[in-house]
Order: sequence, then C-alpha cells, then structure tokens
Amino acid sequence: MRRPADQQIHPELRSAARFLPRRVSVTPRTLRVFRWVFKLRSSRRTPAAVEVHRLAPGVTARVFGSGSADRPSPALLWIHGGGYVMGLARQDDELCARFAAALGIVVASVDYRLAPEHPYPVALQDCNCALTWVASLPGVDIARIAIGGASAGGGLAAALALLPRDERAVDPVLQLLVYPMLDDRTGAQCDRSDASYPGWTAASNRFGWQSYLGDADPGVAVPARRPDLQGLAPAWIGVGTLDLFHDEGVAYAQRLESQGVPCTVKLVQGAFHGFDIAAPGAPISKGFFADQCQALRDAFERAD
Repeated sequence: MRRPADQQIHPELRSAARFLPRRVSVTPRTLRVFRWVFKLRSSRRTPAAVEVHRLAPGVTARVFGSGSADRPSPALLWIHGGGYVMGLARQDDELCARFAAALGIVVASVDYRLAPEHPYPVALQDCNCALTWVASLPGVDIARIAIGGASAGGGLAAALALLPRDERAVDPVLQLLVYPMLDDRTGAQCDRSDASYPGWTAASNRFGWQSYLGDADPGVAVPARRPDLQGLAPAWIGVGTLDLFHDEGVAYAQRLESQGVPCTVKLVQGAFHGFDIAAPGAPISKGFFADQCQALRDAFERAD
C-alpha cells in the first residue's frame, strides 16, 4: 500500500491537521467515546429549517429545501460517514443545507442503524428504505434523484447503486462518492494505527469493516469486491492524496470506467480524510464542494 509520509499536507489544511488524531483508533474500547464526540459536535450544527421524518424503527430522514414550486424537483439522498460504526445524519446538516440552497433541490439525509449492533445488510436496507421514501415525496422528480455520501456513507451509496433494479425504488442519476470507504482489504497489511494517514487510520478501518461485515460474504457486501459493475449510474469520486482511501477510490473509478460506467475523479493534492469538514472555510474545501455541486447539476440536466 502507498504510504503518504513523504507528501506534504496542503498549506491551507496544515492548521486543521494539527488537531487530527493520528495514533488514536476506533476500537471496541474507544467506540463509545468516538460516538459521544460525534454527538457533541453534531449538536452544534443543526439549522432551523430542517424537517425530521421517522421512516421505520431506528431509521429517520432529515429533509432540507423544497425544490421548485413550478415543477417536481431533483433530489439528493445523502448518507453520513463514520466508518459504519458511528456518526449521525445531523452531523451533515450544514452540508445538506448548502446543497439544497446551492442547487435548489430537495436533500434528505438518512440516519441508518450502526454496526456492530446492526451488521450488514441493515444499514444498506435502511438507506434503501430512505431512497424509496424520497422517491415517494410529491415534490420530487423520480427521474432526477442522486445518491451520495462521505466515507462510509460513500461506501453505502456505492452499495445502494449496486442493488438489483427490482430492489431499488429508482435508478439514480449519479453516485456522488466523497472519499468513499469501498474496500475492506485497505489497510489490512498496515501495522498499528499507521500514523501516516491523518483522520482515519488503518486500525480504525479494520475495526469498521469487521463490525459492519459480521458474518456476511465480503464478495457480496463490499462494493470493491463486486466483479460486475456494468450498467451502474455514472459516478463522481473525490478523494485526497493523503487519504487512506485514495488508492481504493482510484481503483474503483478505473474499474467503473473499464466496464462502461462514466466516472469523474477529483484528486485533491495534499488533502487528508475529511479535510473539507476539518477546514470548511479553506478555498480548497470550497472548491471541492463546488465540484460536487457541478457534478450534481450536470447529472440532473442530463436526466431532464
């Protein structure tokens, strides 16, 4: 596996990088603390204009934007990150509100059930439930729905796109995969926490995948292990060069392209995992968000 120790953190991100944990990993012992931190941080980011809907036991959706009053609106189903074992939909409230305002669309973020308490396929089923619900909203254009997410949320979005058509409510117009967690084999050979990767360590990655997979067959549950990617929705994959998920994201993009699936890759030099969350005001982060908005805008226009 590529090691980024000889690369430089982008100048705009150096300040934020100082506060990232590099030697503390998510483990059975630390999971409770990490979940508490996610909850604490998320409580400060809730905008007033958000509707919360209960979809099923343990599954809720947070909705932003109302789209156009003149015609059915495009929509984005957003899936939060957290290594499959932590995180909440409300941690991305500000981001979802920005998507809704920038694009004039409906954005729904789903709170899915977490591993290890709820291993595969529970989270994927919850996300599919949310996709079905979004497609049923009266103000949403079922022909213009995108799916997306960051980190584990990007992995779940990719897995959702891989569901057979008869199991999904819609064919998404785009997979927006933000530094996605796609391959359980990433970091398997790294020792300790591998401090070369700020923000998300190899040890955390191993624990996240083990918790999520449980007794499931990785050949079915892990997007990067699926041999057939033909016919999937076009994809946008964005990842930093200092991210543990860099190699797997690039490899997945190459496999999509080789099987006829259009894929745009945005590589951010000197960026670590979650850089845009750690430094949202940095120009490099704003440009990353603008690229995502353009990819969504283009996908919605193609489907119109």
